[in-house]
Amino acid sequence: MDLLQNLLVGLYGLASLGLFVYGLNCYLLIALFLRHRGEAERRTRAVAADYWRRSPELPRVTTQLPLWNERFVAERLIRSVAALDWPGDRHQIQVLDDSTDETRELCASLCAELRAAGIDIVHLHRTNRDGWKAGALNQGLAAATGEFVAIFDADFIPDPDFLRRTIPQFDQPGPQVDQPGPHFRAPGPRSGSGRIAMVQTRWGHVNRTHSLLTRAQAIGIDGHFVIEQGARTWHGLFMNFNGTAGVWRAEAIRDAGGWTSDTLTEDLDLSYRAQLRGWRMRYLHDVVTPSELPIDINGLKSQQHRWAKGSIQVACKLLPAVFRAPVSLGTKIQAWFHLTHYLIHPMIVLVALLAWPALLWFTRVRLADALVWSSGALLGLSTVAPSVLYLCSQRSTYRDWIPRVLILPALIVIGIGIAVNNTRAVLEAVLRRESAFIRTPKYGVVPGQGGGGSAAPLAQRRRTYGVKWHLGGAIELALGLYGIWTLWLYVEAGKWVATPLLTLNALGFTAVGLLSLAHAWRWRPRPAA
Repeated sequence: MDLLQNLLVGLYGLASLGLFVYGLNCYLLIALFLRHRGEAERRTRAVAADYWRRSPELPRVTTQLPLWNERFVAERLIRSVAALDWPGDRHQIQVLDDSTDETRELCASLCAELRAAGIDIVHLHRTNRDGWKAGALNQGLAAATGEFVAIFDADFIPDPDFLRRTIPQFDQPGPQVDQPGPHFRAPGPRSGSGRIAMVQTRWGHVNRTHSLLTRAQAIGIDGHFVIEQGARTWHGLFMNFNGTAGVWRAEAIRDAGGWTSDTLTEDLDLSYRAQLRGWRMRYLHDVVTPSELPIDINGLKSQQHRWAKGSIQVACKLLPAVFRAPVSLGTKIQAWFHLTHYLIHPMIVLVALLAWPALLWFTRVRLADALVWSSGALLGLSTVAPSVLYLCSQRSTYRDWIPRVLILPALIVIGIGIAVNNTRAVLEAVLRRESAFIRTPKYGVVPGQGGGGSAAPLAQRRRTYGVKWHLGGAIELALGLYGIWTLWLYVEAGKWVATPLLTLNALGFTAVGLLSLAHAWRWRPRPAA
């Protein structure tokens, strides 16, 4: 029994140390972001100004819109792309439609209408979903006529000047743009030769104020884009295309091997393969592309499951190539943190589950108080680190950052609560368990703009594409109740240093579990009357 308890406490200690290390990396990314942000933004503006000063012949662009059963937002997306400010004879639009519902007819009719108005738009419908989104993008690429390829998911609403703000950033081929930092060595004379392969814009949030859930998500996404993407691109580290709201050089896609469907994050996969071939990526902090956030917890969990599983799949697939690449050790370590970030969720679950065995162990060993304080300090620093990152992202981006950061406690609670969902995703990736590409439901929720092309009430829209109930909510709730009991035990034992984290664990798992069950029941799909 003592051996088992020692093993469990050892695992608890390793998970705590792992969270601490990933937390330290948050502080490093913040420092990298703050170091060169102003210089990078000035360089971005200078590149654009120089491009337009030379009055170049504008390149041909293909815009791809991958869709699958998106009847509530498809029209909004297509019309916004048709309104992009780019010469009509140099802009091809591809609606890559895998839909099996009325979205297909809606897209076909709208494309016919726009073609009649002189817009170069084609509706490409597949009768199967071979390769999921990657398969659709590959089919479109085969028929693409553009030198550059812009991609938008269904929930995005690009501004008319999107292409005019992104295309100029491809113009500088060498390292004079975003000079690599001291810890980076360029991959050498490979296919990309240091040219820009992809330009990624920052995601905006048109329905941020819809609920506490969407406000919390907005802060979380800002943390990734503002701090993480900025730090990586400005220091020559590996970064990624986020699947939408970006532009690729078509040559780079083909050179890297095209889109592949052996992972659930085809965007992350292609990004790393292109960079390993010598291509470079750019992130534009000051170009924001509006999008719609998931408005129910199960939709968010579905999205997070896909991102978590896909990231670990890419890590298993490409990290060996990254560590063999002619880049510095620091660059390789950052690639590790980037691709394995979702490992923090199994660590969170382990810390929550093993808190009780750890307490039993602490109460019977010498120097127990010192060990409790050490463990509490590690977990405290790791818990605070993401919050500091999110705080910096809001402070550096928005004038009204103070009321925004008041939502941080909700984000922390949700981030802990979805750890069960993301742990399942990580395990599926490690065990190589295959699963379908499940898209995140979109409902056309934009305050003051109606239903995104749909007259259906929101409740009906949510039931149409609602995520089905599964066991995850019940497991989260059970873990939340276990967390409450563990918290009580620590309070009874007088181990106060651990109570803040235990309180967050109990709140997170309980809240997400209850919300998952409530949303699944309230918005469950119902048969037509």
